[in-house]
Amino acid sequence: MGQLVSLVVELQRRRVFRALVAYGIAAFAVLQIIEPIMHGLHWPDAVLSYVVAALAVGFPVVVSLAWIFDVKTGRIERTPAAAAPGGLRGARLALVLVGIGVLAATPGTVWYFLVRGIAKPTTSSSQTTGKLMPSVAVLPFVNLSSDKEQEYFSDGITEEILNALAQVDGLNVVGRTSSFYFKGKNEDLASIAAKLHVSTLLEGSVRKSGDRVRITAQLINAADGYHLWSKQYDRDLTDIFKVQAELATAVVEALKVKLLPGAALSSKVRPARNPETYRHFLLGRSLALVGTEEGNRRAVTALEKAVALEPSYVPAWEWLAIARGDIALDAPRAQVQPQARDALDAAERAIALDPEYAGGYAVRGWIRSQFFWDWARAQNDLERALALSSRTELALQLYATLVQKLGRLKEALATQRKVIEIDPLSVYAWMNLGGYLMQDGQLVAARDAFGRSQEISPDNVLAAKSLAAIELLQGHAAKALVAIEKVPGEVDRLMLVSIAQHEMGHARESRQALDALAAKEEGPQGNVAYRVALVHAWRGERDSAFEWLERAYARHDLELRWLKIDPFLRNLRADPRYT
Repeated sequence: MGQLVSLVVELQRRRVFRALVAYGIAAFAVLQIIEPIMHGLHWPDAVLSYVVAALAVGFPVVVSLAWIFDVKTGRIERTPAAAAPGGLRGARLALVLVGIGVLAATPGTVWYFLVRGIAKPTTSSSQTTGKLMPSVAVLPFVNLSSDKEQEYFSDGITEEILNALAQVDGLNVVGRTSSFYFKGKNEDLASIAAKLHVSTLLEGSVRKSGDRVRITAQLINAADGYHLWSKQYDRDLTDIFKVQAELATAVVEALKVKLLPGAALSSKVRPARNPETYRHFLLGRSLALVGTEEGNRRAVTALEKAVALEPSYVPAWEWLAIARGDIALDAPRAQVQPQARDALDAAERAIALDPEYAGGYAVRGWIRSQFFWDWARAQNDLERALALSSRTELALQLYATLVQKLGRLKEALATQRKVIEIDPLSVYAWMNLGGYLMQDGQLVAARDAFGRSQEISPDNVLAAKSLAAIELLQGHAAKALVAIEKVPGEVDRLMLVSIAQHEMGHARESRQALDALAAKEEGPQGNVAYRVALVHAWRGERDSAFEWLERAYARHDLELRWLKIDPFLRNLRADPRYT
């Protein structure tokens, strides 16, 4: 014990521990510098292993030099000799010093060559053996141009690549909503990959200067931050949109080789022939994705310009159908059907122009079920869309909503969970899952799903109505009244208030809310008759409930499509009139 103490004292006197700490910090700094240099120069991964090995060898050298020499007033001097600790001299002392250096280097060396080395082959093996499908998230390309109006170009590149990748067999591609969730956020790539459950990330940038554009793309391994592939394009802007389609195809080809050797590339990039067409299309699509009434109206204007310039451009017809359909959902009652027919016409044009385009069938199936209750043909359309592209998020989402309306809730839940696998940060995906769970009687799980949607978007007011409904279904009328205050629509609030007051035994207050709701039937807003029917059904007033359901059918209230699965109609299900 005395020998060990005297050795430690002598190591301190000769400042060996201080030298080890300083060298460890310097070695860490070298690793931080060498990695980006290595990736930038496209050196092989083995270079980093050589650097780590060299730094590890340096630890025993530093210990030995610190024992022999000292730095005083800027000069290196030999350390004055002292009594050898524990009689250690010559070869025995040298072995002890080397052992101390090896001990200091061991943790970092073991981590790099063993712990980290074990993790890496696992990923590679899973990809090559097929046990786990390769996965990628396409992060929004950063617009580095001084002209911020080029934002639509960088977003367009991202979406073209994402849509092309989504068609590659054997590759899991995160949906647009989740990928764009991180736009403008300074978040660590490893954290993004963990949240999206992917093994690789594709990121890039766009810089436009005069009539030239520079686009850089990198494919990154999420496990260690290494670049699997990268490329820089410098092109003229004689046709900016052809360049974009070319880049999307080139990146998809490169990813196919890197991630799935030998896989067939089944995707088709559909560039517009007219650059102005494509500009209007990108603008219209981005506005439609905003999801507001004003955004949809502006989207229709832009997309109608696109199809006027190039009537054969199929994606513009698809998105025109979507934007028109979204407008019809919120239109005054008298305008719903005419606007829905305009949406259907656009979807029909997309299919006529390209019978192999999944998006056209998916949107037509949605319109047929949502507005015209043409369930059989809607199912045919959506099944055709999935046959053409089995992992298209839009088709999966719309198929789930269809089978939900048909009362096949278990199938809807299974399909919706596939949507969430593709797009885990989509507010609407979690909202739909919550709705299906609530209609299936899984109220705790439904509450969790709606809560997840609010975690993703704290400003999400759409969840308020569903959370208030869950309180009522769980028998918490007083809590429901508090939750109803956050419900945005007056018609929804009146319906829920009437039911909550009834549950609390407040007959007069319940009647007042119901009368106020029924008074809106002749107004421009749709779905009033259906909501009045819900109140009567909840209160056990069956004859009145069926009378109002008949009125809802005569007025073509769109929410009548919930008839088979609406939990507020549960008191009618034993009645023979309910079929």
